[in-house]
Amino acid sequence: MRKIFSRTEKEYKQCIILRADLKLSKGKAAAQAAHASILSYDLATMRDRKEWKEQGQKKVVLKVNTLDEIYNLKYESEKFDLPVAIVEDAGLTEIPPGTVTAIGIGP
Repeated sequence: MRKIFSRTEKEYKQCIILRADLKLSKGKAAAQAAHASILSYDLATMRDRKEWKEQGQKKVVLKVNTLDEIYNLKYESEKFDLPVAIVEDAGLTEIPPGTVTAIGIGP
């Protein structure tokens, strides 16, 4: 059963942000979003993971238009000690190896 929490408790959410300028196929974008989600989840504390799960594992998927925006989000998120993961593609299908495709932030 889903836990009800008050406004004084911390609300957990994970943000997954993809680069729109790369014009990835839908399948490739979905794979990169999954990588971002798992990588940033792995960086979260056990307590934050538990709370996020109890609150329904909320996710928000967004897009940015440039690589600079990805790095700005990373920098700003790190100021708040949020788990942040940058996704670099292996380059096996659509884009060159090492291309930054996404960022995962939180929970």
